[in-house]
Amino acid sequence: MNSKKDILNQIQALNKDTVMEVFDLKYTAFDGESLSAELPVSPKVHQPYGILHGGVNAVLAETVGSLLSALQYSPEDKKGAVGINIQVNHIKAVREGKVTAKASFLKKGRSVDYIEIEIRNDKNELTAQATMTNKIIDL
Repeated sequence: MNSKKDILNQIQALNKDTVMEVFDLKYTAFDGESLSAELPVSPKVHQPYGILHGGVNAVLAETVGSLLSALQYSPEDKKGAVGINIQVNHIKAVREGKVTAKASFLKKGRSVDYIEIEIRNDKNELTAQATMTNKIIDL
């Protein structure tokens, strides 16, 4: 069985040549029921007012949320997860530092999962909150 560190390294490799590599996303924790990742806040992820772009919050939330659903399956299961709905509330602006997203299951289903994602700043203040629905698909 793979250790949690091995799993984090394996999923980090999935970022290669994706928007998440461009954003420097790093997965930081996985316990089977939640997945966390951090993203540095710099001008490359700002909108014109010098704050973290809301679309980046949405990309971050959907990334950790859909990956959490997918991680409940082994490669032999030949299952994956894709987001079919997401809602993001932007609560507090972030100009610098990093944000950490934590995805947790609200409900696991056979064909659909419901996920909540909290995004927090360096001071552990809630900066965005998202809910998403993932469809479990055959690969």
